[in-house]
Amino acid sequence: MKALVMMSVATVAAVGCSSSPMTDAQFSQNITQGMHDALQNDLTALVDGTTALQAAAPDHPWDNTDPAVPAMQAAWIKARNAYEHIEGATAPIFPDTDVSIDGRVEDFGPDPGLGVLTTNCNVFSGLDPSTSMPCFTGLHAAERIMYVNTVPAAVIAYEQGLGFVPPLSFPKTQQNADDFKNKLAPKAVSDAMSLKTGWQPAVIDIGSAFQGLVALMNEQKEKVTKAGLDQEESRYSQRTMDDLRQNLAGTANIYKLFQPWIKSKDGGDAIDAKIESGFNTLSALYDSAPYTGVAFPAPPAGWDDTNPSAADLQTPFGQLFQAVQSAVDPASADSVVSQMNAAAALCGLPQFSE
Repeated sequence: MKALVMMSVATVAAVGCSSSPMTDAQFSQNITQGMHDALQNDLTALVDGTTALQAAAPDHPWDNTDPAVPAMQAAWIKARNAYEHIEGATAPIFPDTDVSIDGRVEDFGPDPGLGVLTTNCNVFSGLDPSTSMPCFTGLHAAERIMYVNTVPAAVIAYEQGLGFVPPLSFPKTQQNADDFKNKLAPKAVSDAMSLKTGWQPAVIDIGSAFQGLVALMNEQKEKVTKAGLDQEESRYSQRTMDDLRQNLAGTANIYKLFQPWIKSKDGGDAIDAKIESGFNTLSALYDSAPYTGVAFPAPPAGWDDTNPSAADLQTPFGQLFQAVQSAVDPASADSVVSQMNAAAALCGLPQFSE
């Protein structure tokens, strides 16, 4: 699991272990500054990755045989990993940017009420041709174009069934290529730069941020559940197993900023130990065979997440589903989500609820 070395984490931890107890206000102030500082490397990587993606995009029609594609995909992965590290902290504070840079087709469709994505959307520009309003932007919009040749047939069928998603295609015309390079890719750069510029101590609400971390841990089960429904997050590149690792790495590292405060409270040491154990359990699971690749193991035929059979639960996918559900289930008092909520309560922070 990728580790992030953050000077601010060590600084806050050292202060928290001082012989002079800190007040809640002091802990809050230090965590706020620590969160600002801790995310700088990933915010920079997000900007660098999206910028490199735009720079690598060909100025001519292309498909998966174009030599520029591996460079674009590498840049996309850099940006994607960076965002997975930070989204737990930033998404609650910048929800509109979260959708713009990390939204899936469902997030732009009619169900959430946005109603902007239709089959008429120009997927290469991310704009509705009749209104010039954004209809599908961000990293998944670019992923859907760069990884056309790797999209599973079941994912294609699922999206066709939604009724509002445009068909998959590489940029086959000069206009398509120009739109991707000069409109869709720059929009991701602009969103990344806006997020980096906006991430200032004055806007950081540590209560919302901690709640976002808990929500991200709860989302681990959603990522696995949706994989069984052909709705997984990085469904085009088939990299959602790696998304789980990156989310966990980012959450665990930002959590370290809160550790001294939590451990200063009565009962905090025990809660912290359970949270760390939960992180370690998931990390060990994700780093064990057969889960070491970037893609989920294939769900068994006829998989039913609401009532999986005993045989299906013995498959690699079934075992992953069961283990993740158990580790983050808010209804279980010992799960990492429940324990993080308990830590929030100790510090007077809002708790996560589904």
